[in-house]
Amino acid sequence: MSVAAAQKKKLNRPLPWRTAGLYLLTLWAVVTLNFLIPRLMPGDPVLALLDPASGNYLTDQQIRQEVEAYYGLDQPLPVQYTNYLGRLLRGNLGTSIHLKEPVAKLIAIHLPWTLLLMIPALVISSLVALFLGAHAGWVRGSPLDRSLLVLFLGLWNMPVFFLGLLLLLFFGVQWQIFPIAGAVTRFQQYGSWLDWLLDVLYHLVLPLTALTLSMIGGRFLLMRNTMVSVLGQEFMVVARAKGLSPQIIKYRHGMRNAVLPFFTVFATQMGLAVTGSIFIESLFAYPGMGLMMFEAVGRRDYPLLDGTFLVISLAVLLANLAADIFYVFLDPRVSAQ
Repeated sequence: MSVAAAQKKKLNRPLPWRTAGLYLLTLWAVVTLNFLIPRLMPGDPVLALLDPASGNYLTDQQIRQEVEAYYGLDQPLPVQYTNYLGRLLRGNLGTSIHLKEPVAKLIAIHLPWTLLLMIPALVISSLVALFLGAHAGWVRGSPLDRSLLVLFLGLWNMPVFFLGLLLLLFFGVQWQIFPIAGAVTRFQQYGSWLDWLLDVLYHLVLPLTALTLSMIGGRFLLMRNTMVSVLGQEFMVVARAKGLSPQIIKYRHGMRNAVLPFFTVFATQMGLAVTGSIFIESLFAYPGMGLMMFEAVGRRDYPLLDGTFLVISLAVLLANLAADIFYVFLDPRVSAQ
């Protein structure tokens, strides 16, 4: 390679500081939207104080004004935004207006339950879609391929809330096989940590199944279509000409190249998993971040909404960053561009 060509390749290579700057800009946009969206909704956190139907009903307007001043809600929006950024820089997520607890503490309590629901759902749905999609693309046009297409197209177009409702009605209410709400049996005394773990897994079955089924359809279709497009590539023709076995051609050559866009979409679909978990946790009264966020929206609890939105947005952003980093290892051609 000539010196000029090497210099040209070096100039065309993405600069790390540009990527870092782009993520920092995205982070600032996320933080700003997390602040603005709750405050653009109708109502405010202390509106319940003047609602006679609320258990927190107060008739004294002066007390309402004092509460607004305590939480800084009486200040102009730019001042609130500046104070919000200052708190974040100090690592302070604020205090929940309704629950009277630090937001960081509430997130630390509810986040593990959401991770227990989301991570297995992401892993199971991805693995099933990966192998079934690759095989369906390999045997494209066969009865098995058509059957899987019908099944996963149906799951893909079925709302996650409807999926969860079907599982709840049949397996929870009609047949009473699994519990219909919560993460553990209330007021249950456990003999050991193993009994507690089994109870947690028992309560996890229905919400995990609903969330997994809601995510598997799109991933299957992506993997299947990508596998079909890979089969016509030149390297697949060369692999067949070498006399390699069908299993080696399918997995080592076909699936290995088809998984690249699948991996990229896996990171970008983290947001869909978060959205699905909100519906699922609300339906099954599962004590995760989704249920806490759903209740905070109804109460217009700004600090709690800011904190939960921020944590979820950061998780999606970090997932995309990890995808950018690992994509280089999956496809060496990226680093050579």
